[in-house]
Amino acid sequence: TLLPSADMSDKPDVSAVESFDKSKLKKAETAEKNTLPTKEIIEQEKASGQ
Repeated sequence: TLLPSADMSDKPDVSAVESFDKSKLKKAETAEKNTLPTKEIIEQEKASGQ
């Protein structure tokens, strides 16, 4: 029952990340999934970066 600790650590990580990502990237998901970002997105990224 001590080994599952490592295995379990991997699963909750993905679950937590997935849940968090969905909430945080829900808005940006469309933009992030786009292969070719629009000029607006590029401008936003540039503005955010600087």
